[in-house]
Amino acid sequence: MPQPHPSPGPLAGLRVVELSAIGPAPFCAMMLADMGAEILRIAPPQQRGAKMPLPEDRDPIFRGRSVLKLDLKDPAAIETVLDILPQADVLIEGYRPGVLERLGLGPDRCLAANPRLVIGRVTGWGQTGPLADRAGHDANYLALTGALYAMGPGDRPPPPPLNLVGDFGGGAMFLLSGVLAALLHARATGQGQVVDAAMIDGVAALMGPTYGLRNAGLFNDNRGADFMNGGCPFAATYETADGGYLSIMPLEDPFYAAFLDALGADADGLPNRADPANWPALGARLTEIFLTRSRDDWMARFDGTDACVAPILSLAEAPLHPHNVARGTFTPGQAPYPAPAPRFSATGTALAPMSADPAEDLLRRWAAGPA
Repeated sequence: MPQPHPSPGPLAGLRVVELSAIGPAPFCAMMLADMGAEILRIAPPQQRGAKMPLPEDRDPIFRGRSVLKLDLKDPAAIETVLDILPQADVLIEGYRPGVLERLGLGPDRCLAANPRLVIGRVTGWGQTGPLADRAGHDANYLALTGALYAMGPGDRPPPPPLNLVGDFGGGAMFLLSGVLAALLHARATGQGQVVDAAMIDGVAALMGPTYGLRNAGLFNDNRGADFMNGGCPFAATYETADGGYLSIMPLEDPFYAAFLDALGADADGLPNRADPANWPALGARLTEIFLTRSRDDWMARFDGTDACVAPILSLAEAPLHPHNVARGTFTPGQAPYPAPAPRFSATGTALAPMSADPAEDLLRRWAAGPA
């Protein structure tokens, strides 16, 4: 298994203040911490609002932070944050639009305290627009971009997916890339700015290639009727004899040839895939074929080929797959968790623990600037 890189991460020396939130903001801060940034998380003395499913000291999304407990409804706490900001490069927050301003930490005031500060703001609907102040969750943002409509079987309502696309893809990762881009600008010019990362904007951007295909007449709006949304029998999932599942996607001709070769005699008489009119019959025949063997039996036949077939693993199975073990994709142990990504050839990433430094030490270190 790959060992931790001995050198600090590529963001070593970067100082980030994170205002306590859930979802995309702490995920972005986790990514920054994994890459070597120093994160000071400002959290309320007591958790407010909805109860979190995991205590923060057991939730890996909150790793790599020092935590300073401050009640931001107290004017003295606001002054403390403003005293800290001159030592920070980035401020991250995930409140609804207007909350930061009502607290007395609006962008104008923060940039007055530190003109080179990058302020990363992540919301569902964005800082502006008719829905800006409305509540929402992951699937709501997918719904308004067309992404949710394009997902799932065509004979039932679109199923809400895991919150990978909205919260973390359209939210956290666009916040991360926006913050890093604004940092480059700030270091070149000395000018900070606000990054407005809206999940609806990020999801729409992720849908760009799909809209491009649709605009060219190469993507069908109807679910279950196209290459990438369940209508294509050679870009689909199939059940196996033991109740397992396979993912197949041999789209290109060489890969489909490898797929047919691995099927062997089972491929005899399969309808020609080149004609979409044959797809229902092809899908029905592949369904029958894959139900004749167990998932692992099938994978033994596809092993070593370019057939683009993979077993659909459970969350318990995935950390144990030989490829994931060889790469160290998950942390080892009884409670595996995805390891930091991406990887860097000259610098490292690290699973940094949460810091338990006393508040006095944190304030002294941040007031004095980086060591």
